[in-house]
Amino acid sequence: MNYLEYYELGSEPFSNAPVSRFYYNSQQHAQALMRLRYAVDNMKGLALLIGEIGAGKTTLARRMLDSLPEEEFEAALLVIIHSGITANWLLRRIALQLGVQNPHPEKLSLLSQVYQRLVQIHESGKKAVVLIDEAQMLQSRELMEEFRGLLNLELPERKLINFIFFGLPEIEENLKLDPPLAQRVAVKIKLEALDQEATEAYVKHRLRLAGAKRMLFTTEAVQILHLASKGTPRVINTLADNALFEAFLDKKEAVDGELAARVAQNLQLLAGPESRSIPPRPGVPAAAGTLRAAPGGTRARRLQLEEIDRMLEGVSKD
Repeated sequence: MNYLEYYELGSEPFSNAPVSRFYYNSQQHAQALMRLRYAVDNMKGLALLIGEIGAGKTTLARRMLDSLPEEEFEAALLVIIHSGITANWLLRRIALQLGVQNPHPEKLSLLSQVYQRLVQIHESGKKAVVLIDEAQMLQSRELMEEFRGLLNLELPERKLINFIFFGLPEIEENLKLDPPLAQRVAVKIKLEALDQEATEAYVKHRLRLAGAKRMLFTTEAVQILHLASKGTPRVINTLADNALFEAFLDKKEAVDGELAARVAQNLQLLAGPESRSIPPRPGVPAAAGTLRAAPGGTRARRLQLEEIDRMLEGVSKD
């Protein structure tokens, strides 16, 4: 028996794979989608969504793509997988995403093909949208100039293409490599970490979609998930998945605060020389974690650990 069977789950509730059906439509995610839709509906040209690692940018990019009706938009998602791409590669890839047949190897001819294709899309009553995920990988002035050139492809009083960049905050510095492009950012959105209430709603949402018949984390466990993850969805998933597995090994009905804190320490999310030691489950060595506590200094970590201590003391008295 595995933990899915033990807790009567139909699928893994906290996988970090970008599974669209697990999308959590928090208030800020809903507002972000509304603002991005406003940008593309009104052909604003360039929009920017930034967030820290694990904030859910890729999930939101895929959600945005899925939300654009095919009868209204010619939309594509381009993921930048490394920083060594060239302007020629970028232009050719965008052309293919837009439906250009047999892209010409010579740049001016290729730009002409792209322009003609954008005019075709416009005349068909659609709007062209290209979503760029991992946009912080665009690290050269040449690449920024390429985007500016594409945004210059327009008709009188009408832009022909929208770009939405999804990336880490450093994309803002990359845009400054080409100041005229930086000035063209019409909409900018920043994804913030989930607060404690949203963290609890997020955990319940994932459990419900996985088939859980009840809440599998105590109130204290959720508080610790939030503190240790700083409200970052990817880290919440990692913590919750590990905690459920440990609870299964301990044959617990639910993840309690002490177990959640132990898992967080084993993953080095609540680590520090001043921390109170929570011993691992007997016979099981501490996990070799690679995740580190977020910056905040010794005092911030001490205050966080003191708050966890208070919660755990309350659990022991119940």
